[in-house]
Amino acid sequence: MSDPTAPLDLGAFPPAFTWGTATSAYQIEGAVAEDGRGPSIWDTFSHTPGAVDNGDHGDTACDHYHRWPTDIALMKELGTDAYRLSVAWPRIVPGGDGPVNAAGLDFYDRLVDALLDAGITPNVTLYHWDLPQALQDRAEAHRGGWTERATAEHFARYASLVAERLGDRVTQWATLNEPLCSAWIGHLEGRMAPGYTDLTAAVRASYHLLLGHGLAVRALRSAVPGAQIGLVTNHSTVEPASSRPEDVAAAARADGHTNRWWLDPVYGRGFPTDMRELYGIDLPEREGDADLIAAPLDWHGLNYYFPVTVADDPTGPVPYAREVRLPDVPRTGMDWQVDAGGLEAFLLRLTEEYGVRRLYVTENGSAFPDTVGPDGVVADPDRARYLEQHLAACARALRKGAPLAGYYAWSLLDNFEWAYGYDKRFGLVHVDYATQQRTVKASGRRYADVIRTHRSRAR
Repeated sequence: MSDPTAPLDLGAFPPAFTWGTATSAYQIEGAVAEDGRGPSIWDTFSHTPGAVDNGDHGDTACDHYHRWPTDIALMKELGTDAYRLSVAWPRIVPGGDGPVNAAGLDFYDRLVDALLDAGITPNVTLYHWDLPQALQDRAEAHRGGWTERATAEHFARYASLVAERLGDRVTQWATLNEPLCSAWIGHLEGRMAPGYTDLTAAVRASYHLLLGHGLAVRALRSAVPGAQIGLVTNHSTVEPASSRPEDVAAAARADGHTNRWWLDPVYGRGFPTDMRELYGIDLPEREGDADLIAAPLDWHGLNYYFPVTVADDPTGPVPYAREVRLPDVPRTGMDWQVDAGGLEAFLLRLTEEYGVRRLYVTENGSAFPDTVGPDGVVADPDRARYLEQHLAACARALRKGAPLAGYYAWSLLDNFEWAYGYDKRFGLVHVDYATQQRTVKASGRRYADVIRTHRSRAR
């Protein structure tokens, strides 16, 4: 394990390194029924009794739809030079396909212009889990949504629409965010929208998500010559709980489920044979799909939060690997283990094993219970420490040859944290949800200091 007390080596970061923050549409925008936006699967799921902690939902969230000028001012205050946002598919095409909602495109048009005016580069993610509910309801052969091939095709059309409108100003594009969560947590574990516990649906969804990615890459290349296109995936390092052969094999299965299933096909290796056999579900493959899924990318985005240690669990759910809770290790408010060494290791794995030529850390952050003190200060030393440790891991990876070009802290704002509701706060900026008052936390001030110091050294 890396030394968490080692100083941050800012000299490792190249002069043109991108410093950013990240959010997603459903988590911050609110205004779910305004200006022609249609319902998404997360609107439906979050209003399902028992699905989200405290009965929370994203109807208002951070009210970013109305308060985006304030939020851009916060980005400038932090000194960031890039912002990773997602576009809400149901704002653009409320029915998933069919008529286009001009007001939705107008909103992102204004947002992009304002970001550029502020000197902040937009990095646009096309899909951050908010599938139009109309497509989920359209069960043509299976369970609707991403279990159907047609959804991947509709996604490509939506990608074209957004690119044609914003592509004269936006050059940085991501197709999907964390397809693992959409497929495995949403269709296999039932803890995210659409809330299924169906292995067949999950495997089919995983395939069509990556197919949709490939189709969207093609659509973006056509609409935006010179676009810089990437895919954002979330990963964890996986270690066996012991040297027992059963635990070692369990770790290999967990790595396949969490990591290789999502990377191998994108980098031309096809879906892993061992995992195909483990799932036992025929993939809905057609000729030419493999080449689409493996379309060349300009960059890869890594979302990293925690490592995983597993033991064999032959009677448990796929992948028959049970996470083992290690004693005496630091944890976040999500009960996730803190180990920045996993970020360094995965950046190097993407570089060495998959040959990625340009990398971004597109999400990295930590949730802790925060309060605004009587003096108006949000002191969050644990989050600041987490940030520093993970930036130090990025520096080590850079020294070892990882082509890391930027870091996007998750998240700019406290926001709707999916099934955890509003209790889990990841923001560099505190949000009082009753008043929508924003307060930059001490960790945000520390991030601003890192950015400022790096820039002064890079001059």
